[in-house]
Amino acid sequence: MARPPLTLAALATAAVPGLEVRAARAHTRRSHGAYDAVELHSVDGRRLVIRAPRSQNAETEQSADLVAIRAMTPGVRARLPFAVPDFVGQAPIDGTRAIVTEFLPGAVRTADELTEPPGLAFSVGSAVAAVHSLPSGFVGDAGLPRESADESRDGVIDLIGRAADTGHLPAAILRRWEQATDDDALWRFRPTVVNGALSADSFLVEGDTVNAVVGWSSLAVGDPARDLHWLLTSRGASAEAALDAYITGRNGGADAHLPQRALLYGELELAQWLLHGVEQRDAAIIDDAVSLLDGLAASVHDRSSEPLSPETGPILTVGDVERLLDDTPRDHPSREGAATMLTDSYDFSELERREAGEHGPISMDATAPIPLDLSDWGDATPSRGAQDQPETGTDETGAVTDAQARRNAASS
Repeated sequence: MARPPLTLAALATAAVPGLEVRAARAHTRRSHGAYDAVELHSVDGRRLVIRAPRSQNAETEQSADLVAIRAMTPGVRARLPFAVPDFVGQAPIDGTRAIVTEFLPGAVRTADELTEPPGLAFSVGSAVAAVHSLPSGFVGDAGLPRESADESRDGVIDLIGRAADTGHLPAAILRRWEQATDDDALWRFRPTVVNGALSADSFLVEGDTVNAVVGWSSLAVGDPARDLHWLLTSRGASAEAALDAYITGRNGGADAHLPQRALLYGELELAQWLLHGVEQRDAAIIDDAVSLLDGLAASVHDRSSEPLSPETGPILTVGDVERLLDDTPRDHPSREGAATMLTDSYDFSELERREAGEHGPISMDATAPIPLDLSDWGDATPSRGAQDQPETGTDETGAVTDAQARRNAASS
């Protein structure tokens, strides 16, 4: 059962010394009920968010997010063209803890909406590039993961091996993925700071500007391609401008094979879904994953598009993947998100020319709070509508997004 907003508002006053709350409302931004969250307005004009996890997965996610945002020093934050949540306080509740952070304003947009207006697309690309351009020392200082290019490839090889061991991986897909991991050129990249779980829901937008990025639980040093496959699938009219802004922002640091690796990571979402079904001994999830993988194999056989590497042949286009995932039964709460892949209209050769030194573009509500009168604590139970509406969106402290929910499910 959802915790009433007034209960969390009262808890926030315990978590933050001196806090006096004058209004509160349930906070909803597409997190699929992983948290109970409340937006708070204080007497002195501050806007805060308090979030309490509803499951062990959500608690783990929130704890990792807290480590990450506390590792981001003022010096690190000053290098970013957007805001990152600030930790304010915490308090125990029901065997877990609720976390209070500053509220960061902004609306959540779809990937297509983020890459439709030229100005917003530029802001998105620049934001991702800024993350990947951060100095990596603070990640190590906080004890967060650091992964070399070889370790990234080893992790992919291990994932493919575990998927193959289930006996459900089509031979054509196994061969395709193994050929990609055997291609040394594909894995020659410089690891960068990565968000690690970036998706469209990670961005809070005001006008044509990325105001904030939330959801830092997978902060690490690793393969920048992990942060980009969602962007390269977008169909917004200015997607090319976003990619161009990213590459310009990297100032020569983006390797030419980054799109192919991003596509591979997208395809491997299906392997993770299969493994989740096997680990949970859930026949419905296994059947779902097998169906998706069979569809991928069929598309590999009868379509032609950009390869993962010269050896892998045709790939599944983003339209194919979206159709496959759209056809997937939604009976499983952990299966909210869809694996996203590179769009088949993206021309890898353009990126290669750009990296070779040639210039030119690449071809390729928040509603107002509803005041709750905190002087009347007798009315501690919200209406049925409020109770039945768990937090449904990315919020300022890194709520579980669609893509993150799938990854959490695949690793649980």
